[in-house]
Amino acid sequence: MTAILGISAFYHDSAAALVVDGDIVAAAQEERFTRKKHDPGFPANAIDYCLKEGGIGPEALDYIAFYDKPLTKFDRLLETYLAYAPEGFRSFRMAMPLWLKDKLHMRRTLRQRLTAARRARLVFTDHHESHAASAFFPSPFDRAAVLTLDGVGEWSTATFGVGEGNKLRLLKQLQFPHSLGLLYSAFTYYCGFKVNSGEYKLMGLAPYGQPAYHDLILKHLIRLQPDGSFWMDMDYFNYCQGLTMTNDRFHRLFGGGPRSPESLLEQRHMDLAASIQKVTEEIMLSMAREVQRQTQMKNLVLAGGVALNCVANGRLLREGPFENIWIQPAAGDAGGALGAAAFVWYHLMDKPRESDGHDRQKGSLLGPRYSNEQIAGFLAGSEIPHQRFEHEGDLLLEVAQIMAAGKIVGWFQGRMEFGPRALGSRSIIGDARNTAMQAAMNVKIKFRESFRPFAPCVLQERVSDYFAMRPDQESPYMLLVAPVLEKHRVALSEADLQKMTAAPDLRQRVNVVRSTVPAITHVDYSARVQTVDERRHGRYYRLIKAFEGLTGCPVIVNTSFNVRGEPIVCTPQEAYRCFLATDMDALVLEDFVLRKEQMNQAATAAEREKYLAQFELD
Repeated sequence: MTAILGISAFYHDSAAALVVDGDIVAAAQEERFTRKKHDPGFPANAIDYCLKEGGIGPEALDYIAFYDKPLTKFDRLLETYLAYAPEGFRSFRMAMPLWLKDKLHMRRTLRQRLTAARRARLVFTDHHESHAASAFFPSPFDRAAVLTLDGVGEWSTATFGVGEGNKLRLLKQLQFPHSLGLLYSAFTYYCGFKVNSGEYKLMGLAPYGQPAYHDLILKHLIRLQPDGSFWMDMDYFNYCQGLTMTNDRFHRLFGGGPRSPESLLEQRHMDLAASIQKVTEEIMLSMAREVQRQTQMKNLVLAGGVALNCVANGRLLREGPFENIWIQPAAGDAGGALGAAAFVWYHLMDKPRESDGHDRQKGSLLGPRYSNEQIAGFLAGSEIPHQRFEHEGDLLLEVAQIMAAGKIVGWFQGRMEFGPRALGSRSIIGDARNTAMQAAMNVKIKFRESFRPFAPCVLQERVSDYFAMRPDQESPYMLLVAPVLEKHRVALSEADLQKMTAAPDLRQRVNVVRSTVPAITHVDYSARVQTVDERRHGRYYRLIKAFEGLTGCPVIVNTSFNVRGEPIVCTPQEAYRCFLATDMDALVLEDFVLRKEQMNQAATAAEREKYLAQFELD
């Protein structure tokens, strides 16, 4: 037996992954255990979980693989500060203590944190090498082109190469400070959202605007080449030397300073979001065409934070040169832990890799699970009213009926998801046909911006009945956006058209009924699709089948089981507290169903106030 522990830490969204004899045994982000969103600290809890899931102690580890090379990254940091000195001194002074304490001495840190793993060899992979490995080795392809895109690793901000069998070759790179990820993050910051977490909000805002600033971006900010490479004019940016993404010159170009968080979103911000989204899609399409031209591959795999831009991914699939695309569901830094471990097993150890046409990601359901016995003990110990179902069919029919009645359900079952998306194990679900569902989930459950869309979960065999996707096109990780088919769209009245184009309150725009599944149809008739099949999703698939049998509709709404500012729930206790603190109507914990009307109302109100006070509602 060969056990390899992959680790990402100290930058953004720390994680651990365990690979044993090539099998992905476990993977989890540290935030799920510490309850600190995007926790960058050493993933001690995630490591403990992975080893426990694998049934081994640290002394059994053969390799510990870290997802980047800290010394090379430190070299880039120093060179950048020197290039901008003395302007970047404040940023330098803030960064150095953490570097000198932990990051620069990663070998020592790993040995000290995992003292029992004395015989384990330490391997430090390149950051984009880890991304590339996370994309290719778990993919369903024997051969594929590889494209990685993020903010920055050591020096690289984008790479492309080829994966064949058990080997990976990176051929070209784009280097810092020229970065598609940082360009998108600059607009994220400018529009008032948090960098490294608010980019998906900017993507969700884009359909409300027009790309009015598209040409201005291409004229002043970047010089784009036909092959997708580009040069950025750093006179408009501040991220190399300062504590912000943009500077006064950027602000003058776009008509004012950055939007204050939580302030009113103006049409200008919507147009800026639409503009940078269009530029991003054009760059990714140009890159993909160049990669295909140079590699002549029919398959493409993607990773890096930019690969979470599911709108661009959908366009890449529809308009790009590749027949098939597979995207690592934990595409950001967390997935680097998995990629580093896989790189050691396949590429460095030269172990054979054969494809059976299915990916090896196991539905990305790689986190902790909780048994009915554990849940029963928790419910009994806290004297929580509940109903236990002995037969799955009865449970699924009950939940389907609750949803069909317009109720919102917390759904907790199986292993927790690895990556930023809830995929049917830690989800909040409802009826996609319900015209009030989107507003109710946003305002009463998630406590978040009203403009944000929700994702549909659709039975794999019915996906082409509702969305512009091939019948065999899979999207199990919610990383592709596709249009809702014309036959499901509804005619809009003059009043609706007026709201869609002119209403200053985005709640009026988003709540216009556009299709027969309005809760998942965004303002541009798009949807971030998750296909659900029995092989990967088991009981969740059977639940949607039960809902289809009851209603005739194979589509439900799915959003992550958390409130704004909180990581996705991990334990039954966290699920119960979130259930009490929000306006969810029912909670399903494996075979148990809890109903809000049976809860103590005074205790529920007190719990809600205490619970929500913990989180920064960014």
